[in-house]
Amino acid sequence: MYYPVSSVLIEFLILSIIEKQDSYGYEISQTIKLVADIKESTLYPILKKLEAAGYVTTYSQEYQGRKRKYYSITSLGRNHIPFLQQEWKIYKEQIDGIIEGSLRK
Repeated sequence: MYYPVSSVLIEFLILSIIEKQDSYGYEISQTIKLVADIKESTLYPILKKLEAAGYVTTYSQEYQGRKRKYYSITSLGRNHIPFLQQEWKIYKEQIDGIIEGSLRK
């Protein structure tokens, strides 16, 4: 994708992904890569930030003899999603307004 994606948008995408189902880093990155060209070196610091903020928790689970670190959304993370949704809606409407010519200074 040509347009850069902010870390706040990546946070929103991560929370939206794990709100539906716990997931591990690689799986999360592959889902986000459908809409944004991100690297794991971008993803993992954001996951750590979300964990430090109390929006996600982690646990390990074995899969084919290897341990995977899974991310699970907390109630604080669930409560943060509506704020991010509203911010995204405002941002998207403003971008669309500029592109369509209906938003002018």
